[in-house]
Amino acid sequence: MKNIKTLLVFFVLSMVLVVDVKAQADDLSTISVKKTKDFSVNGLGDAASWKTTSFTKLNKKLTTGVNYSTNFKILYSDSGIYCLYVCEDTLITSTLREDFADLYKEDVVEAFFWPDEKSVMYFEYELSPWNYELPIMVPNYNGKFLGWRPWHYENERRTRHAATINKQGDKVIGWTAEFFIPFVLLSPLENVPPKSGTKWRANFYRLDYDNGGNRWTWKPTSRSFHEYNKFGTIIFE
Repeated sequence: MKNIKTLLVFFVLSMVLVVDVKAQADDLSTISVKKTKDFSVNGLGDAASWKTTSFTKLNKKLTTGVNYSTNFKILYSDSGIYCLYVCEDTLITSTLREDFADLYKEDVVEAFFWPDEKSVMYFEYELSPWNYELPIMVPNYNGKFLGWRPWHYENERRTRHAATINKQGDKVIGWTAEFFIPFVLLSPLENVPPKSGTKWRANFYRLDYDNGGNRWTWKPTSRSFHEYNKFGTIIFE
């Protein structure tokens, strides 16, 4: 009987340990970004390079609305950063049909990159289900911030991006966003381009407007997505 009790205690402690390890894994504040050769983005996420890295789950911020899943991947090359978002959805809320519009007022995915913590300047990128983009540099002084549009946004300084609305028959089941941000677009931020071992602060988000609105984040913020001190860390391999 004593041996049985000992085994039961060991089993319970083992299960607690497994749950605790899983919770810690889900709460990691760091992503290792693998390096790749440059490739084309088509909004499908089917490039061979994406198979070299794993998805990271975005956590739902609010309890209202539909509990869709949202997952993303990130890679980098000598010339820039690649991001892929896969968003479960049954209703696309996206009427804006121009770049640099207020895309965050409708369904959108977002990535924030803060390369140098000595500066209160970071880069924000948004992409809609209809493939319209908002790339801006954001100076943020104690919560006072405003995005600035890129100058000479052409040639090697332009992003590459694509989005696809996924359907099963006539039914919408989600959408996929894929984009490339060239390092030259982030000039003159310090700590760019990254080298192996370079660390940036970053965060990743999704907004959806079904049933009153939903938000997903990688690292949680409270008042605004622009709380850069709460960003996680990405490490370039």
